[in-house]
Amino acid sequence: MDLLVNLYDLQCRYEPEKLKEHGIVIKRALSPDKSAVLDFMKKYYTQGWADETEHAFANSPVTCYIAVKEKEIVGVAAYDATAKGYFGPIAVKPGVKGGGVGPALLHDSLLGMKDAGYGYAVIGWVDDAVGFYNKCIKHTKIPDSEPENTIYRNLSSM
Repeated sequence: MDLLVNLYDLQCRYEPEKLKEHGIVIKRALSPDKSAVLDFMKKYYTQGWADETEHAFANSPVTCYIAVKEKEIVGVAAYDATAKGYFGPIAVKPGVKGGGVGPALLHDSLLGMKDAGYGYAVIGWVDDAVGFYNKCIKHTKIPDSEPENTIYRNLSSM
């Protein structure tokens, strides 16, 4: 299932003070961050997510945001990685989840999309993460958006 987010009415629920208390900063990644970001994605998630995120570094400006604590990446989010107008992937280091990093990465990435001129964002293939998005943002479920009916049908692993 895919979700549609109206960026003109963006209401992402997160607490920036909570991150500051824990020494976590959200920032747009720079090209020198690429290797560290891809290593993070491979270590904590999948090669596929690393491949998807790598494409965000081909965009100008880079369409990847990172959460950093004491010079260590603890979260990653990207957009325009799988397709134009798509948000994702988003990944938070195990042990850091639940501390507000995910909602902050989501918020800043969606603001980046809005600043780039998008009116809406598609969040693709959210099946296992729909609870996260329900807590974080106002969205609409896109009817008939099972992976086999979306851009994801072109994946070689489907």
